[in-house]
Amino acid sequence: MEYVFRQTLQGALEKVFIEQSTHAYYGNIPRHDDFALMTEPRRYVPLPDDWVVGVADIVGSTHEISRGRYKVVNLVGAAVISAQLNAAQKQALPYVFGGDGAGFAVWPTQRVAAERALDDVRRWARQEYGIELRVATVTVGEIRAAGADVRVARYAPSHGVDYAMFAGGGLAWAEAQMKLGALKLAEGVSSGDAPDLTGLSCRWSNVKTQRGAIVSLVVAPQPGVPEDEFAKIARSLVAAASGGEREAHPVPRHGPSVQFPPPGMTLEARVRQRGSYVLRLAGLFVSNALIWAVMKSGLRIGAFDPKLYRAEVAQNADYRKFDDGLKMTLDCDPESQAVLEGILREARKAGSIRYGIHAQAEAMMTCIVQSPMDAAHMHFVDGAAGGYALAARNLRAQAA
Repeated sequence: MEYVFRQTLQGALEKVFIEQSTHAYYGNIPRHDDFALMTEPRRYVPLPDDWVVGVADIVGSTHEISRGRYKVVNLVGAAVISAQLNAAQKQALPYVFGGDGAGFAVWPTQRVAAERALDDVRRWARQEYGIELRVATVTVGEIRAAGADVRVARYAPSHGVDYAMFAGGGLAWAEAQMKLGALKLAEGVSSGDAPDLTGLSCRWSNVKTQRGAIVSLVVAPQPGVPEDEFAKIARSLVAAASGGEREAHPVPRHGPSVQFPPPGMTLEARVRQRGSYVLRLAGLFVSNALIWAVMKSGLRIGAFDPKLYRAEVAQNADYRKFDDGLKMTLDCDPESQAVLEGILREARKAGSIRYGIHAQAEAMMTCIVQSPMDAAHMHFVDGAAGGYALAARNLRAQAA
């Protein structure tokens, strides 16, 4: 039955591709609500050769973290995704948030708009926050010619939202080539307009650990390690994390807490580009005061139920992902953390993986919310004191 299903799925996707390589290809990939299935290579579907991969990475993110600006780093990383979704007019596309950067893929006719949006975010990050953003694009065919691949799956943590998972090494290859300077998107490919970052926000308070530590984990296969071998290790890590309370979910079941003024209000004022900064900040002050009052009261306002919305935030949280490797931000007790680290040490000793881990006291979220009335609001979770960026730095140091 499984074989028949896979053949039928692949045939349907190939038919879509033959007719026209559009966003419909990704739209037809099935969604899975069990994260454990994302450890299985057979769940991933190859993207067409003419699709375009985009990658972005903040230059000197470790320095920004040392300055206490990791919330800015996360906001800029999420801005890459927000700009792509708005440039695609909300059509579904695969993307992944990496803390200090992001990756995505678009269909061929979307390439021009995607590159303009990338250039806009690069210029905006420089002007508003003094952050340099590397950006690059490359076709899937070019990635395959270099010996890597781009395959995707869709994980749906709730009915309202799903996140892309990537396999094949293509995104990692593109990012590495970008950092070497071999891939780069030229400056000035856009018209110079401000990026459309509608929906991007960072209003929630940080979430304190309830079990011991917020652990950010980045795991990648060693070069040449068979995919099935890495998948086996990933399954053991996911199973170890899933054995604890709520699968070590870092966001409380009832959602994160709110405070007024929110910690990201001044940052969000720079996301909005209409009017002066002072007027934008004043408008956010008033709107956030109203939001805070509604959230604290818990009273339903028309069709908006604040208790339901906060619960949806927890359900929709993007705290586990595959990005040519495994990334997780977990709320771990000491015993669970020890189990995870034991698996990692053994796998590294066997020559199968590289990994980085970073523990901190809090997690934070950066969000994309088109409408509070729509259940498809997205919440990217990272450690609040370096998270994925410092875990990745530790991975690189370990590899060296």
